[in-house]
Amino acid sequence: METNYFKYDEIKAHAVDWLLETKAQAERGCDYDFTDIYDVHNDIFNNDYYIIGRHLAKQWLGSNYFEAIDVIKQYEQDNFGEVFCDFSEPEHVVNMYTFIVGGEILESAMIEAGVDA
Repeated sequence: METNYFKYDEIKAHAVDWLLETKAQAERGCDYDFTDIYDVHNDIFNNDYYIIGRHLAKQWLGSNYFEAIDVIKQYEQDNFGEVFCDFSEPEHVVNMYTFIVGGEILESAMIEAGVDA
């Protein structure tokens, strides 16, 4: 697993926080199935945007904009055979980047949160 993604720790902390909150809700009676890791990943990183707003997305990316684009290009080429992300929109870049990195960190975030998959 690659851990040299920029903002890796921030993205992992986001996942751990989400998992802990959802686990606490489940303990209070709200059903949530942690066993399908693909659904968990989708719920954390795809159902809600990580960053909303062009200005905030630009700030979050900072000088790492092109690094994020490279990660996204590689991921989409490897998984879909072509690139779909709109790189002209910083919000799309941030949210696709966090989705990709989120997939890489999810297992360790679940362990840290004490969630059994």
